[in-house]
Amino acid sequence: MNLLALIEQVQEALDHSQVHTGHGTLNTFDEAHWLVLWRLGLPLNSDAHAMSSGVPQYQTLSDENIQAVLKLTQERIASRKPLAYLTQEAWLQGVPFYIDERAIVPRSLIAEVLCSGSIEFVLGFQPERILDLCTGNGSLAVLSALYWPNARIEGLDISEPALEVAKINSNKHALNEQIEWRASDGLALAKGLYDLILCNPPYVPLQSMNELPPEYRQEPALALGSGIDGMDFIGKVLPQMHQHLTQRGYVVLEVGHELASLSKLYPNLPWMTLDTEMGDDQVISISAHALKAYFEKP
Repeated sequence: MNLLALIEQVQEALDHSQVHTGHGTLNTFDEAHWLVLWRLGLPLNSDAHAMSSGVPQYQTLSDENIQAVLKLTQERIASRKPLAYLTQEAWLQGVPFYIDERAIVPRSLIAEVLCSGSIEFVLGFQPERILDLCTGNGSLAVLSALYWPNARIEGLDISEPALEVAKINSNKHALNEQIEWRASDGLALAKGLYDLILCNPPYVPLQSMNELPPEYRQEPALALGSGIDGMDFIGKVLPQMHQHLTQRGYVVLEVGHELASLSKLYPNLPWMTLDTEMGDDQVISISAHALKAYFEKP
């Protein structure tokens, strides 16, 4: 069996077991590709087609390698754990992160608009102080530090176990001097004023939480669900955010599929949508000026 044939066999097993993807991959072939390459210790961007036909050791795999892959495949199927938890590794915008069950698997769409330069285009300047609210595994704070190496960054989260994962990631990327982590309920322990607040909050409505596939149920529910309409946390912090922003500051907020619920909660609040691979209604930006005018109006 060659490398590509093994990947296809793993894909068939994943399809047959009806596993759910979405924690770093969007389909079972990509999931199988990741699983096989990781288990064999190969770079995840390896060309399986070329290696299967042009590299002798991958034209005919050893029984030992095949069995190792099949064992991990069965663990993925039986446990229904996201593959990122089994490998303790996740990638976001080409950057590797450590991850385990203490935090949700990094996948925020804010990472896309951050690394594409869209956020800096909205700002019109390089931010000096950044707050990553609901930082979880710390991936957005780390990406911000890599993108803006002169910025000071704070990551807040109510979950101390999640912050332990975040600290592993800032250490992994040698960013401990640039990022400060604190356990905080919302904005309670935010310090001073920020040029930019990034927030990927819990926003999954109750009915959707009850319908989540098993893979998503392996993640901390605290980081996903937020009341009947998904707006409990956002409704708590958004009215306060202008008090923590500089006059030229912005908040960049991920809302997923809940933009209609946000519109219902705060009708006529002016925001700008930011394009992502999932559409133009999943991530929004709001200026400090707009927030102040809306929430401090007579």
